[in-house]
Amino acid sequence: MDVTQTVPGPELVRRAAELVPLLQKHASWSEENRRLHDEVVEAMADAGLFRMRVPRRYGGYESDTRTLCDVAAHLARGDGSAAWTASVWWIPGWMVGMFPDEVQDEVFATPDVRVCGTLSPTGGAEPRPGGVLLNGQWGFISGAWHSQWQEIIAMGAAPDGTPMPVMMLVPMTDLEIVDDWYTAGMRGSGSVTTVARDVFVPAERVLPLPAVLQGQYASAGNADSPVWRAPLLGVAAASSVGTVLGLARAAREAFLDRLPGRKITYTSYESQAEAPVTHLQVAEATLKTDQAEFHAHRVTSLVDEKGRSGEPWTIEERARSRADVGAVCQLGRAAVDVLAMASGGSSIYSSVPIQRIARDVQTVNLHALMTPQTNYELYGRVLCGLEPNSFYI
Repeated sequence: MDVTQTVPGPELVRRAAELVPLLQKHASWSEENRRLHDEVVEAMADAGLFRMRVPRRYGGYESDTRTLCDVAAHLARGDGSAAWTASVWWIPGWMVGMFPDEVQDEVFATPDVRVCGTLSPTGGAEPRPGGVLLNGQWGFISGAWHSQWQEIIAMGAAPDGTPMPVMMLVPMTDLEIVDDWYTAGMRGSGSVTTVARDVFVPAERVLPLPAVLQGQYASAGNADSPVWRAPLLGVAAASSVGTVLGLARAAREAFLDRLPGRKITYTSYESQAEAPVTHLQVAEATLKTDQAEFHAHRVTSLVDEKGRSGEPWTIEERARSRADVGAVCQLGRAAVDVLAMASGGSSIYSSVPIQRIARDVQTVNLHALMTPQTNYELYGRVLCGLEPNSFYI
């Protein structure tokens, strides 16, 4: 498939939908082996999905976040881990566009480059002539096995010597991978731990995180692009919601696929499809999914419209983007839970997809930046006229 030319959003969404059978085929393998199947990664690359957040001057598409959401929703219909990992690659991949152009030249020289990363400052960066010396370890690094670079946050120092978190890019060849991803959900994402031991990072690959969070990026080439006219957390929010939306849709598809011929054990209903309780369950789950879609598209619309107009973000809009993510997670999980409970005892077998879908959506809801209650509290605090109590807004 030719991906050398700019590809419009609807075409990328169509390609993602076509990958669903392949993702379903390898979902069990990916879960058992705790990483994505190589064929899945290659297929996503062939479809151009790793170029969606790459600048056009490097052969990328600069796709908007609505397209990211819709693509991830299709991927999650096949495998939640594949969708989640793709969204994680999109976010640090977009963050590469904040760095000086000469750094981007180096990173984007690799076709279909994949950059994993995290926002947790669980390492230290000591000043050295021409750069910093990095030590530390970072957990939950989704897609590390198939990445060429990692975006890393560590505690460094401001020019006056006060502690300051910094963001940097490090080749995966400079890092160690600890194979510790033994989890209840999202097992196929391969979200292992990475370790840096006395890794030298050149100064051009180091940015102050406070400046990044305020939208002060170092790239001249991306300065006029709508894609990079957005705050980091808003972009992260809009890039993540598609996975949960897709898992809710996957649950309904999986439930309806098993429905014909099923009865409700220990009742007089020989056909589950004819039972009023089933009608209530399917309707409730579908409406919750529809509500999740509203919040997913609201946050992507905010990011994309602000990017096109160049208007600054208000504190309330920043907090609402976090709240919209929380709503998608809460509603998506509720939709999956309804259908998982309606699937009967036989659904606990590993061969039945809905048990994996339920574990995956539960796992996403536990992510620190996506947990509904934390995000709602932040939004409500701002609505009540108080200052946000989070650095990540």
